[in-house]
Amino acid sequence: MARKATPETEKQGRLQQIVLSYKMTREADPKVGLVVAGVGIVTLGVLLAVGFAIGHPVYLGILGVLLAFLAMAIVFGQRAQRAYQNKIEGQRGAAAAIMEGQMGRQWTTTTAVAFNRDEDMVHRAIGKAGIVLIGEGNPGRVKALLAAEKRKMARIVTDVPVHDFIIGNGEGQLPLKKLRTTLAKLPRVVPGDKVTTTTDRLRAMGDPMKNMPIPKGPLPKGARMPKGR
Repeated sequence: MARKATPETEKQGRLQQIVLSYKMTREADPKVGLVVAGVGIVTLGVLLAVGFAIGHPVYLGILGVLLAFLAMAIVFGQRAQRAYQNKIEGQRGAAAAIMEGQMGRQWTTTTAVAFNRDEDMVHRAIGKAGIVLIGEGNPGRVKALLAAEKRKMARIVTDVPVHDFIIGNGEGQLPLKKLRTTLAKLPRVVPGDKVTTTTDRLRAMGDPMKNMPIPKGPLPKGARMPKGR
């Protein structure tokens, strides 16, 4: 039988994840350590200066330590996220990796709801902004996949807004690094119960990738998707 995780082993696991994340980030962003440390030092220094100015250096010092760690965590998270996006940009499935790992609980994502033999894909996210379709691959072929997916959804869902984007750096396309912020800016116009109903209806359509041997995350360059039937 598998051993039950203890608080100590869970703590070690989190520390290992932090170390691994830092090493991966440093490969793409060599200055990340200096920047994060600088943010912590400046934050603590400002709070200490204020503390001495108002006669409460101990209180402001403790608060400074806490805020310094918080600021360092935020800055590291942002730079780690940016480094990851730069690393996977251009790979098939990169948008799917961002949607699954960084979109948050306010979105229900389903990757590769439509795809073809040329490795073009369409992913779907459902939230209070409505339905979002994200296409990856050749823009011309992806437009056809998006249009087909919209027609299929229109038979089931008719009163929820649908947004579609094609990932890329060309005119009219959405850069991968702007995917999260763009979706975050979409107006929230769908109530929670409607989101749940829409999610259930679209799930009933089935998942074409359910039985396909596709690895999680972006596909390595040169890798081929299994042939769809």
